[in-house]
Amino acid sequence: MQASDPEFLPSAVPSRSPVLPLESGGARTRPVGDQLRDWRQRRHLSQLELSLDVDVSTRHLSYVETGRALPSRELLLRLAERLDVPPRGRNALLLAAGYAPMFRERPLDDPSLVAARAVIERVLAGHEPYPALAIDRHWTLLMANRAVEALFIGIEPALLAPPLNVLRLSLHPEGLAPRIANLAEWRAHLLHRVAQQVEASADPVLEALLVELRAYPCPARDEAPHAIAAIAVPLRIVTPHGTLSFISTTTIFGTPVDVTLAELALECFYPADEATADVMRTIMARP
Repeated sequence: MQASDPEFLPSAVPSRSPVLPLESGGARTRPVGDQLRDWRQRRHLSQLELSLDVDVSTRHLSYVETGRALPSRELLLRLAERLDVPPRGRNALLLAAGYAPMFRERPLDDPSLVAARAVIERVLAGHEPYPALAIDRHWTLLMANRAVEALFIGIEPALLAPPLNVLRLSLHPEGLAPRIANLAEWRAHLLHRVAQQVEASADPVLEALLVELRAYPCPARDEAPHAIAAIAVPLRIVTPHGTLSFISTTTIFGTPVDVTLAELALECFYPADEATADVMRTIMARP
């Protein structure tokens, strides 16, 4: 892969990675009461607990869930806040109840998001010489810095075609998996993260992705654990420059007012040892 490949420069947004519409998974057409009940059960709350938290009678909440009563917009927003429903889900609840959606949804390359896009580009570029990338709620690659290219050597080209899913790329037997020294540990870490996202979001696409990832081969055991493993799960990847070890952090927008930004995350990798830091500095210093 050439350094000039636009798919992996900070400004790249693959054109085949659209934001899915609000009705993904059929959420828009389901009655608002059904959706609220699902969110309540997903959050492990009884009707009594939820009604006390939002200051409404249990009977009225029961009527709302069974479709015998329609919630006011104010009550619906209070319920969504208590249930920690993500922006996309809140829009679906409002639409199902006949109200206007609360959050806008635009692709990242929309002109109205130019300021947010510029911030993301600065963060990704400023993280060099270490890898950093931006992903959507389904782990689709939206943007990445130049350092990411150092990890993509020798990967099956079909896995790099947009829309590029970074989880599939990581765990697929023709992707990074054969080069991850601690694959069992890293695989367990990623699967746990996705399972948490499925539990929090009820996203059917993520559910299907989790099933796919779990079906990929898993090694019986890993090499001896890295010293950093007591603090965080490292990514130990074998490259022509030796085994590089990284720990990752996830950054999200703190107060998003847009569905796209609410679902966007920046995955930034830091060297877990000085040898990895030296290699990445050397690689990035080359023309």
